[in-house]
Amino acid sequence: MGNKEEYGFFAMLDRMQYIERWSLMRNSRTENIKEHSFDVAVIAHCLTLLHNKFESGKTGAVLPDPYRVQAYALYHDCTEILTGDMPTPIKYRNKEITQAYKEVESEAAASLVELLPDDQAMREIYLNLLSPDMNTEEDELIHKLVKAADKISAYIKCLREESSGNAEFSAAKDSIGKIIREMHLPEVDYFMEHFVPSYGYTLDRITGREG
Repeated sequence: MGNKEEYGFFAMLDRMQYIERWSLMRNSRTENIKEHSFDVAVIAHCLTLLHNKFESGKTGAVLPDPYRVQAYALYHDCTEILTGDMPTPIKYRNKEITQAYKEVESEAAASLVELLPDDQAMREIYLNLLSPDMNTEEDELIHKLVKAADKISAYIKCLREESSGNAEFSAAKDSIGKIIREMHLPEVDYFMEHFVPSYGYTLDRITGREG
């Protein structure tokens, strides 16, 4: 048999579990970007279902494929394998830093796809997931939904920390909550009202066995 080709792309993605979030804050439980990405993908999928339900039948409504949104959400932080998780206050401190970080993310995405087979079509698909071009109205909506899911996931993290008695995340919860409210997206408001509160419940209460 001839020599087999080996590719490290997915082995690199697996290393997301070693990149911790909230590194500047005291955590009662650490969170890595691999588990965070799963949470964002799950939430983004639901937000898209809700959006499509609320907008269905409206003239000119944009109704994204929930699974496409889920895919973008799942890959939204993969470049942090190479860049690390830069704290939000630093990343968005000014336009120059924000633009420079975006360029670094773009370079990281290009480096990751080089770990795939030398198949241009395949590489383009993954490059678009890692560093998407948001040019159309649908693309912009997908970006909003993934961003909203990302913020909701962060808000839930703050709730969990508070429920464990850690006041370190109280200010972050308030600021993130404000950002979420100011999005003025019905699907986001619905998720926050109907799904988020149960994250603070006991197992028995979640399953309806309490009392």
